[in-house]
Amino acid sequence: MGVKPSQKSLPESHGSVPIPVTASFWRKLFAFSGPGYLVAVGYMDPGNWATDIAGGARFGYTLLSVILLSNLMAILLQALAVRLGVGTSYDLAQACRAYYSRRASFVLWVLAEIAIAACDLAEVIGSAVALNLLFGIPLVAGVVITALDVLIVLLVQQHRFRILEGIVVTLILGIAGGFAIELFLSRPDLGGVLRGFVPTPEILRNPDMLYIAVGILGATVMPHNLYLHSSVVQTRMYADTDAGKSDAIRFATIDSTVALMSALFINAAILVVAAATFHGTQYEWVADITDAHKLLAPLLGTTLASTLFAVTLLFSGQNSTLTGTLAGQIVMEGFLNIRLRPWLRRLITRGIAIVPALITVVLYGERGTGQLLILSQVILSLQLPFAVFPLVMFTGDREKMGKAVAPPWMRWLAWPVAFLIAVLNVWLLVQVTRQWL
Repeated sequence: MGVKPSQKSLPESHGSVPIPVTASFWRKLFAFSGPGYLVAVGYMDPGNWATDIAGGARFGYTLLSVILLSNLMAILLQALAVRLGVGTSYDLAQACRAYYSRRASFVLWVLAEIAIAACDLAEVIGSAVALNLLFGIPLVAGVVITALDVLIVLLVQQHRFRILEGIVVTLILGIAGGFAIELFLSRPDLGGVLRGFVPTPEILRNPDMLYIAVGILGATVMPHNLYLHSSVVQTRMYADTDAGKSDAIRFATIDSTVALMSALFINAAILVVAAATFHGTQYEWVADITDAHKLLAPLLGTTLASTLFAVTLLFSGQNSTLTGTLAGQIVMEGFLNIRLRPWLRRLITRGIAIVPALITVVLYGERGTGQLLILSQVILSLQLPFAVFPLVMFTGDREKMGKAVAPPWMRWLAWPVAFLIAVLNVWLLVQVTRQWL
């Protein structure tokens, strides 16, 4: 048995958003809406772009079914994260500290920090690349700018959490709007798109296709989102009763499900644009973000395509660094139960990602960023089972969860999903290691 945390998750924002008790269904849903969109950001971050672009360019619309499957898995796991946060009043990091031994909790903390650093690394690099594409800002300067502006935006968290959620939703709408225009410009085959959402045995038979498919899964289901969601759901001031918790789980699950559908649209749109633009041409090899940006304008006949691509990448990177920093705070506080000033916590979290990013761009420049993005996804793949399995175990334990325990159907789905994710991510790691060796 571990040590119970002495403070609430995200103490400066805990229970800060009031919930109208006697309001209508829609007013209550609006009050609970927001945390799901913070989580959805992690499912459309720059780490997803390379795999989506490569999948569309090389194999057309075929891997849309993998994006759909990954999104369904994400919806299930985030629903479990909601239950954990509401049912136990702990976030996932705090629950690990409370229910596992000190040694096990310490190991999980180290792994979680490595995963968040890797994820943050991809997001910082993505934003820096976007700034370079749009304004010609050197990568080193872009990394520094990305680090500083996120710290400024996160200051609003201490005063009003809804403002932070509003910023995130606005950026998501910007990304979705940008790709809606990209879809119009690329004019995809609608029949091919619909067929792409139907799984095909070819994905398993073709090793190259399977490799990218597993990469899409590994880049989609992010471990830091489980820590983040189990915490931010507690920013709502719901009643600490069985009825209040039941309402909270219901509305928060609707919120996250709807939000994750926006992530499904954006990830699918990236792949569809790549398929419509590059597949069946001499540019099927395109997998790098910078190359895709350069080629969109001449192939689609308008510079608007390339500009929108870079703008949406910047929005994606900014959003992801925002929520990644928040997740870093949650993990550090939850596992270590420490009380640090918010600016100091964020400075530490940013430093963990900024230092390796700066070293890479200084030593290797633009050509090193692609390998760094790939490495970050491999590290995330390694850590994911260490977040998923505790989540599934905790939410299936009636003694810990009380009446908020996951129903049997969720547990029957969650365990196969957990094992499938673990097996596929280990397979991905083996394949990547073979390529590098």
